This record gives sequence, C-alpha cells and structure tokens, in this order.
Amino acid sequence: MDFALTPVRGEIRLGSIDPEFDAGLDKDQGEELLKQVGKELSDLLDLLFFAGQHSLLVVLQGRDTSGKDGTIRRILSFANAQSCSVSSFKVPTPKELAHDFLWRVHHETPGRGESKIFNRSHYEDVLVVRVHDLVPKEVWAKRYGAINAFEELLVEANTIVVKFCLHISKDEQEQRLLDREKEVEKAWKLSAGDWKEREHWDKYTEAYEAVLSKCSPEHAPWYVVPSNKKWFRDLAIVSTLVKTLRDHVPSWMQRLEKIGAEAKAELAEYRASLP
Repeated sequence: MDFALTPVRGEIRLGSIDPEFDAGLDKDQGEELLKQVGKELSDLLDLLFFAGQHSLLVVLQGRDTSGKDGTIRRILSFANAQSCSVSSFKVPTPKELAHDFLWRVHHETPGRGESKIFNRSHYEDVLVVRVHDLVPKEVWAKRYGAINAFEELLVEANTIVVKFCLHISKDEQEQRLLDREKEVEKAWKLSAGDWKEREHWDKYTEAYEAVLSKCSPEHAPWYVVPSNKKWFRDLAIVSTLVKTLRDHVPSWMQRLEKIGAEAKAELAEYRASLP
C-alpha cells in the first residue's frame, strides 16, 4: 500500500484536513509498515549520496508540539550519518538581521550528495513575522515571491525540495503541553511562550494557509501531514520521501554505472603497467 501524501495545490483550508487521519491503520500496523518503507528510504539516501548528482532538502514546519523533533529523529534513523544533517532556525541574531531574510538560510542548504533537514526554515519570515507584526505587511507580503524564486534556484541546482507542514488539532496541542508538565524527561521542553503562542491560533492558521496556497509549486511542493498520531505522521513522511526519490533512481544508477566503469578501466590500466 502507498501512504505517500498528495502535494498541496490551490487554495488550502486547514480545517478541511483531518489531523486524526490514519488511513484505517492501527499503531502496530503503521510501525511495521514504517520498518519496510524506512529500509527503502535508507537505500535511496545512499544512492543519492554515492551518485552525487542531487541534494535533498526536507523542510519541516508546524505549530509548537507538532512533532518536528520526533520527525527528525525518525528520518535520521534511516539516514547515513555521513551525508545527512539538520539545521535549526530560531530567533535571528543581530548579524542575521543585518542581511536579507534568506541570507542565513542559503548557506545552510545541502550540497550535491547531501541531505539536509530544516527544523523551521525561511518560512518563519512569513509565519511568526506576520502573526506578531514584526515587519510591515508590505514587507512580508513580498516574501512569498522571493521564497518561490529562492526555491526555484535550489531546484535548478539539482536540489530536491520537499516541504512538510505538521498538522495537529488545538486540543491535541493542549494535551501535549500538559503532558510535558507531567513527564520528568520532557520537563526541559516547558515554555510559557508555547502557551502564549496558542493565543494566536487563528492568526497562525491564516498564515499557514497563505504559505501553503502561495508557495507550493510542482518543483517544490508542500505536504500537509496529519500529525495527531505520531506513528502515522512518521509513516506518511517517510513514504512521501520514498515516492519522491524513486523518480531519480534511473539517473543515479546510470551515474554509478559510469563511475564503476571508469574505476574498472583505471584499475585495468594500472595492472597493465605493472612489470
């Protein structure tokens, strides 16, 4: 069965997407399927690395407690430590604020053969910035076009761009915040700021809907991930990455065959030169 998500197209309303969706599976079924599709993801990431033709950029956005850290841990469990890394984007530093909003992001993008996961991203500059009026509307409103142009540049340089919006319900977020207070091992995550941000739930909904509607071209699509059930979130994301990367296997195999043929020819030449 294919549990890959469908790319976002057109005007999006998050209220029409059920964050509880689980494709009719239970947790045990989902985790067993994840093992299978995760093995394929591992193989595909190795092919990407050794072929050295493309890079992979995975963008993760979502409200507080939506599961960005958990998603990263799951993806990394199937990835090659040589080639996959994570970049996180928090409040901009004074140096970063002295440049254009994409400056701090661009030099974190992956080189060919590399995979990079963005924990939050350049989209913060049309999400948090918009919700909290950190810059005038006439400034952030122009950023959608700049982001689309930036991602098009990455794609033209052979970066595979896949963007996931982790979608949870307001009730689920509340429960997760309360759970952090009860569990010692999660207490370090406690923040009054998370509760304060909940006060802006509707504004964030509008901001996310604008992002999804304006910045999901075919070459750099957004996927909305039902994320109330963590096991389904992981299955859907890994399945979507697998489906995306499969399309590149023929060119990667052709490249690796060429590399192998050149290596064999070089070895044969060396042996022929021996006395």
